[in-house]
Amino acid sequence: MSHRSGTTTDLAKASPEEPVDAPEAVDTERDQAGADGPDTSEVPESSDSSDAADVSEASEVPDASDASGDDDAGARPRRRWTRPVGALLAVVLLAAGAVFYVAGRQLRDTPATDNLALTDSAATTQVAGEVTNALGKVFSYGPGETAATKESAQRYLAGKALQQYAALFGQVEKQSADQKLTLTTHVVRAGVTRLTRDSAHLLVFLDQVYERKDKPASRAAAQLSVTAQLREGHWTIVAIDPR
Repeated sequence: MSHRSGTTTDLAKASPEEPVDAPEAVDTERDQAGADGPDTSEVPESSDSSDAADVSEASEVPDASDASGDDDAGARPRRRWTRPVGALLAVVLLAAGAVFYVAGRQLRDTPATDNLALTDSAATTQVAGEVTNALGKVFSYGPGETAATKESAQRYLAGKALQQYAALFGQVEKQSADQKLTLTTHVVRAGVTRLTRDSAHLLVFLDQVYERKDKPASRAAAQLSVTAQLREGHWTIVAIDPR
């Protein structure tokens, strides 16, 4: 019995000394937790995470100065292109105006504008009518009417035309008397190709009918280039050229 009570006393004496070794057990548990997972002591505080979020959001917002810089950079090329294009258009317009001005002067100075046949219908009608009448009388004759034809030639012809007609009419007059030849000339059309205040050029189409005694009549067409001059208010034929 004495031995058993001594053992209990030893244990009671030893119990106050056990809490001294307790910190070592705690350290062992901490070491085990560090090996199994991350150390909670290194986790950043909540204030640090909010600051990081603010920095991230701030990095995504475009800088106003950068945007304005891009706009300026886009505006500068447009301004650089606008000025040369405007200057080029001005040059083109000036050049076009000069071309049209020169063309207008050329049109006003060309002989085409001096051709009254294109602008003066009354004068054109007058010269065509008088030349048509003259040719009809000069190139129409009969066996007993050659004298009247000569008189018409002296009245309506002049210069080269009168000389040519006089040289040929001698033969025509003899044939007309021998063959009883009658020639009737009709002007089908007289076109004025050029007309000034005192001269005219015409292209004339004739229809001529030849009649001989006791023979059927024959028909022929002729084309003449006629030059006329205005003398004392009337148009006189000065050149006749067959075409």
